[in-house]
Amino acid sequence: MSNNTLTIPEFCLVLLIGPSGAGKTTFAHRHFKQTEVISSDKCRGMVCDDEDNQAATADAFDLLHAIVEKRLKNRKLAVVDATNLLARDRAGLLQSAKKYHAQTLAVVFNLDSNTCLDRNRARVGRQVKPTVVKDQVRSLKPCLKHLKNEAIYHIYILNSPEEIDNSHIRIKKLRCNKRDENGPFDIIGDIHGCAGELEQLLEKMGYQITQNADKSYHITAPHNRRVIFLGDLVDRGPRTPDVLRIVRHMVQNDAALCIRGNHENKLVQALAGKDVSLNHGLNKSMEQMAEESAEFRQEMQDFMDGLTDHYVLDGGRLVVAHAGIREDMQGRTSNAVRAFCLYGDTTGEKDISGLPRRLDWAKDYGGDAKVVYGHVPAATAQWINETICIDTACVFGGRLTALRYPEMELVDVKTGARPTFKSVPLM
Repeated sequence: MSNNTLTIPEFCLVLLIGPSGAGKTTFAHRHFKQTEVISSDKCRGMVCDDEDNQAATADAFDLLHAIVEKRLKNRKLAVVDATNLLARDRAGLLQSAKKYHAQTLAVVFNLDSNTCLDRNRARVGRQVKPTVVKDQVRSLKPCLKHLKNEAIYHIYILNSPEEIDNSHIRIKKLRCNKRDENGPFDIIGDIHGCAGELEQLLEKMGYQITQNADKSYHITAPHNRRVIFLGDLVDRGPRTPDVLRIVRHMVQNDAALCIRGNHENKLVQALAGKDVSLNHGLNKSMEQMAEESAEFRQEMQDFMDGLTDHYVLDGGRLVVAHAGIREDMQGRTSNAVRAFCLYGDTTGEKDISGLPRRLDWAKDYGGDAKVVYGHVPAATAQWINETICIDTACVFGGRLTALRYPEMELVDVKTGARPTFKSVPLM
């Protein structure tokens, strides 16, 4: 792949930044759909029939911002073709990206004054005054300095006409986008180190399990089925390392998907040596992990750290997230989305046990997708507005529950269950 390949998320806000005559419009037309590009000049023409009428600039940018907002609301790529050289001009666009949980990416056309002036003179139709072009070029250096401090996911800088002309665009799917995977799935709730219950639940659903003398697992899935683990694999229970062995083996062998829970989030920090409170069962995980090799601990730290926060599956009909997810966050990525998926909808306050005070987001859910989540233990799993929590308090004496999709069948085992398979020695 060319070194001039620009990787752009399928859903994001792209700011084209540079002086008039730098080639932004040509670049946009070459690499993006016509509907994806929102041009300040075109908006000026739309509001007053004259792209050169600077008196219509305010109205033109009102229209530009409105189109950007509608595209981001509908989870569509938005490419803004304007100079975008001033922080105040970018601020509103960046705010829109934040509002709709879209990453922002900048492509900077860092060309010298003579090149921009020559290209400006060669333009058919509207030409910008040379003094304006020179002022815009002078704005590039402070612009680059400010960009580094703004909420921009990635900045690509093109420093010559050759770099611009030889650039290629690669549109990258977001990690949460698995719409083309439609199952069937076996979605398993919070395990919390209860490996025995996990082993029996998998066996109950037809998975064949072998544990080797070196503690590694070999697991064969029933025809075409895959597990989705909802996070909180670790802490509190007696066999966190074995749970991690099972899940990692299945993910690596394409027999499972796994999303990150808040307990994985904290265990990753602890394994990395960060100063975290060893509460809510983390102390048990750390004690158990200390009995494993340094290599094992690093492998599992890397595995957990690489997990994403939610998945959208089956054409958007199914969404999985550890603590749930609102409709407007599905298929999007931001710090706010990640926090919601890990901890749910919280007030920001804590109760007397040190746990976050939660809001009941599910009772107000109005989305079409079925949302399957865990995080909040309950005696039974019940559907509320196309959402279901399948954390049935296994580690607290309840059950470990799976939802079979698309059958919508609940399968569970009681706490204290033990597997029927036997460990085998290494050959």
